[in-house]
Amino acid sequence: MTLFVGLGNPGLQYESTRHNIGFRVIDKLVNDSNARDISKTSFQGKLNRSANSFFLKPTTYMNLSGKSLQVVKHFYKIDLEDIVVIHDDIDLPFGALRFKKGGGHGGHNGLKSIDTHITKEYIRVRVGVGKPEHKSQVADYVLHDFSIEESQTLEKLIDHVAQACKLLATEELNKVKSKYSLKSIEGLKV
Repeated sequence: MTLFVGLGNPGLQYESTRHNIGFRVIDKLVNDSNARDISKTSFQGKLNRSANSFFLKPTTYMNLSGKSLQVVKHFYKIDLEDIVVIHDDIDLPFGALRFKKGGGHGGHNGLKSIDTHITKEYIRVRVGVGKPEHKSQVADYVLHDFSIEESQTLEKLIDHVAQACKLLATEELNKVKSKYSLKSIEGLKV
């Protein structure tokens, strides 16, 4: 069983922000697979299950995502190599998509929390959201909605990421990388 974890913040005010791209991909996966809600208070998140996957949206807020993931991982005895974390990445241009196993957190507080709770050896699906002009603007930038221009291709990007995730449940990471990696949103425009 693969556990897909989308990073984001709970609440309507965060729903459409760049930081919540992980939640949006999880929503798409849950919808596509008709997964059923199996959440428990102790999970500190919204957990859905389909025939061969779990889908988790931690409700602890981004900075404590690892707490929720650790509880679900232990409860269902999920191996580290079966955990896939989907998150926003400001070091990639909008629409870029990269996959990797392990590595640093790049200052991402959600990843920092997960690394602390379960170690770094899980698969990461890095969804590019672009970056602000100045480093001091990062927190404000990721907590704001996508631009109007970005919003026009966002659903197509979410679809693409969800397709890649479905393949990650059954295929080798390198195969998914070669088929689904994107340098920017331009790679999706047909």
